[in-house]
Amino acid sequence: MSKDYYKILGLKKNASEEEIKKAYRRLAHQYHPDKNGGDEQKFKDVNEAYQVLGDKQKRAQFDQFGSAAFEQGGFGGFNGAQGFGGFDFGQGFNINVDDFGDLGDVLGGMFGFGGRGGKKKRGRDIETEIRLSFKEAVFGVEKEIRLYKPAPCPICKGTGSDPVGKISSCQTCGGRGKVQQTQRTIFGVMNTVVACPDCQGTGQRIEKPCRHCSGTGMDKTEKTLKIRVPAGMNDGEALRVSGEGEFPGRDGLAGDLYVRVRVAKDPVFERAGNDILSAVQVPFSVMALGGSIDIETIDGPVDLKIPAATTAGTIFKLRGKGIPYTNGKSRGDHLVTALPYVPAKLTREQKKLLEELNKSGL
Repeated sequence: MSKDYYKILGLKKNASEEEIKKAYRRLAHQYHPDKNGGDEQKFKDVNEAYQVLGDKQKRAQFDQFGSAAFEQGGFGGFNGAQGFGGFDFGQGFNINVDDFGDLGDVLGGMFGFGGRGGKKKRGRDIETEIRLSFKEAVFGVEKEIRLYKPAPCPICKGTGSDPVGKISSCQTCGGRGKVQQTQRTIFGVMNTVVACPDCQGTGQRIEKPCRHCSGTGMDKTEKTLKIRVPAGMNDGEALRVSGEGEFPGRDGLAGDLYVRVRVAKDPVFERAGNDILSAVQVPFSVMALGGSIDIETIDGPVDLKIPAATTAGTIFKLRGKGIPYTNGKSRGDHLVTALPYVPAKLTREQKKLLEELNKSGL
């Protein structure tokens, strides 16, 4: 019976390799028989579809001849398939756990084989916070942060080997860091490539472990980093610093550091996107007759012209006096709301003058 592998994975015929891989990961999770709502047959179909569409040559055959090319006796098929990573598999279907990221570990747990092979182990990402004043967030600033985290051993530089010792290729995997395993499952024979159990996927054998870290390649230590916060960052945004997360140990790759920015509230200014908002109290006489007043901006004081007959709540726009955009080429605006100034106490003369104005209808 003819099968539409694109339809099985919920894809169009022009789907990219990454889209095919993502669809497989999602559906393999969804239909796994051990899950609630799992479906064994659909799980098999999804695996079969990926075996074809995930291989450029087989995909081209499917696009031209349909699934008939892979049925018993067809010229493609799943029997006698060339494996990956230099391994030649016999009958059964093939899974390279490297292709599926974290799903590779899930598949390993499902069928009893190891996790990902051939890739360096990656450490965990970590997060910390830095606190900035409003002005520091606007113009950018350099800050120092201190972290206490797993890092490469300072003696062996993360290799796990004593500096005078030798590192040779692992004899079990031939230096490839991965080995072939064949596992019989409820879906048939599954051929997999997994991390070598003897070298943990490094492909190397240590003759003399480092005495400082006992061969782990890891040392927990305190480190001071200088972080440059770019202009215009907002409260809650984060900076990513590659390779400054936790180091996982021998011959691994450190995760990333995420620095969350917290911006203190300012008594004068408020942020709205890349604009700055503030309010200024203007004497009634200036609002009525016009004039100028000094106001505070993030760049310092400026002279603001107030036209005659300005009403309460009028907003004045100071172009380019706001917060820089991330491209660094322009800035937002500063919007100033004019409010009438009412003094808490009036002199006798001021009261008399206001009474006369009141009588005149003002």
